[in-house]
Amino acid sequence: MITPTLPAPAHSQDKRGSRDSKESRDSIDASATAWALAARAGDAVAVEHFVRALHRDVLRYVAHLCADPQAVDDLAQDTFLRALGSLHRFEGRSSARAWLLAIARRSVIDGYRRAATRPRPCDVPDWQLAVERAQPQGLPGFDDGVALLDLLATLPDERREAFVLTQLLGLPYAEAAELSDCPIGTVRSRVARARETLVDLLAAAEKPAVLAA
Repeated sequence: MITPTLPAPAHSQDKRGSRDSKESRDSIDASATAWALAARAGDAVAVEHFVRALHRDVLRYVAHLCADPQAVDDLAQDTFLRALGSLHRFEGRSSARAWLLAIARRSVIDGYRRAATRPRPCDVPDWQLAVERAQPQGLPGFDDGVALLDLLATLPDERREAFVLTQLLGLPYAEAAELSDCPIGTVRSRVARARETLVDLLAAAEKPAVLAA
């Protein structure tokens, strides 16, 4: 039975839990940004911490954007190579994560352009498999997470991207809007519509189980 839990809307979350979650996310972003600034100054240890702190987010985002699961690791590596080569231009005006995901987006786009110039044996949109492989297995809720990825695959690209950025990666709406190059209201609308669709799909998936019982 498919019973993944969707991230609850902000107005329905427990206030304390929501505040703690936001503080934790802000703390992680602040740490990653601090590591990026230290790496910019030539601190080799900071480079390692910077990459380690954001590696999973880059993998998940690239896997979401890329239709070729075999290219995910290469694109993630290319993202970090580009980022490390551009650290001298990073001034900390946005979070290091938002800055890095913007680089990842460009890396995927360039990858599409390169792929268009060479023959491709098949074109199977299997990004969710790559995301699944990037997740820790054997943990509570893992199966639910895989089910959620299957449902996400049915969403239009723009709504899926907005949902992944804000609800799975925890990016603020303002930074998600900047990354997607659209107004913040558009991001909120896409997330709301994505949530409505997912709730409907979950309800439809539950009906056969209820009837069988």
